[in-house]
Amino acid sequence: MAYWLIKSEPDSFSWQEQLANIVEPWTGVRNHQAKKNLAAMRLGDKAFFYHSNTGREIVGIVEIVKEAYPDPTDEMGKWVCIDVKACSSLPHPVTLQQIKANPALSELALIRQSRLSVSPVSDKHWDILCKMGGI
Repeated sequence: MAYWLIKSEPDSFSWQEQLANIVEPWTGVRNHQAKKNLAAMRLGDKAFFYHSNTGREIVGIVEIVKEAYPDPTDEMGKWVCIDVKACSSLPHPVTLQQIKANPALSELALIRQSRLSVSPVSDKHWDILCKMGGI
């Protein structure tokens, strides 16, 4: 199993909406590196759901339930999306400030490539972030 972090602006699509919809297509990604990351995701992989711009915090965990397929919001047909299912909320959301303050997370893609909307998370970083979030 691999781990990931996916970002969403809460005023566009929030964790509360993910919880209400349970399974949701992750559409609208328009970055080549993020596209490669989406294509690398496999059934059963887990991802942190991160509120970007407003909140700037990890708020939940989702599971990949459908691997990469053509993004229906892409008229040109060159982008992909995945489907994710809500797993659990973090009892204690983990803020970007907390992440940056932890030296053990300095190599996390969220910090190194802050504009990337879909990024990998190592096993070590996943464990640290889960503990910080109360899981």
